Amino acid sequence: MHATLPLLQMTTFPALSRGKINTLQVNLGYLCNQTCLHCHVDAGPRRTEIMDRATIDVILAYLAAQQISTLDLTGGAPEMNPHFKFLVEQASALGVRIIDRCNLTILEEDGYADMAEFLALHKVEVVASLPCYLSDNVDAQRGKGVFSSSIDALQRLNKLGYGMDDSDLMLRLVYNPQGASLPPPQAELEIAYKRELQLRFGIAFNQLFTITNMPIKRFGSTLISQGKFASYMQLLKEVYSEDNLAGVMCHSLISVDWQGYVYDCDFNQMLNLPIKAEHGQAAHLSDLMQQDISGRSIIVMDHCYGCTAGQGSSCGGALD
Repeated sequence: MHATLPLLQMTTFPALSRGKINTLQVNLGYLCNQTCLHCHVDAGPRRTEIMDRATIDVILAYLAAQQISTLDLTGGAPEMNPHFKFLVEQASALGVRIIDRCNLTILEEDGYADMAEFLALHKVEVVASLPCYLSDNVDAQRGKGVFSSSIDALQRLNKLGYGMDDSDLMLRLVYNPQGASLPPPQAELEIAYKRELQLRFGIAFNQLFTITNMPIKRFGSTLISQGKFASYMQLLKEVYSEDNLAGVMCHSLISVDWQGYVYDCDFNQMLNLPIKAEHGQAAHLSDLMQQDISGRSIIVMDHCYGCTAGQGSSCGGALD
């Protein structure tokens, strides 16, 4: 895989500083049942990095100590962590809002037959990857048969109440472009998604998030192989919007890797750019248990243009 960090370090991106932390985004491991072309984590079935129970306990202690309002669970497929259910149960007991970034197909895999019902029981918000409402496009990006399995999972979630008007079970879908382009306007694409998924499959959902592909890890390496890295970066910079700076997720979020080390965002995690502790070493979440880190500088590089290009991009979709 081509390294992208050396191509991102020389940057003119403006300085950023952290605000109050309200979201703890936790990567439970890089193990996944899929291998997607756009994946900035380089997750897949052969990855062995998985958060252990001791680190899960640190996560729960930090949630309580810092009174964090939102726990955002990512992977890989976060549900494949053997302690996933324990973490959800304990965080739910703390009154924390829980988000599961689900690839949908995991809900149809052997060994996860009760996962959808478990998520509904604990009112976990599902943010589900579905890069298109057409099968050929999805299978090309995420693997053969993924679209059909994703539709089955969405219909199952709908039956449980997810995405329905009379339910408080939230279902949001995520769109990523297939190549080196920006997402279309989120509001317009959401209308198309809702229309087509309802007409074709009777599927309902609450909201669509459009997320720009980041020029790092697997997607960044593919850009380099295709000779498109420089032109993609130029595109991101040409449509940079200063108005998006106030809404970038790193102002109010920190990202934790499978070992418990802390980063400004999930993308910095994948580039191995940790937040530093007092003596210059990588900060572990246990180091920050009683610390207020608001006001600290955020590590920025050229990939940050991906969050501020066009309509903006964050884990919560477009910024404007």
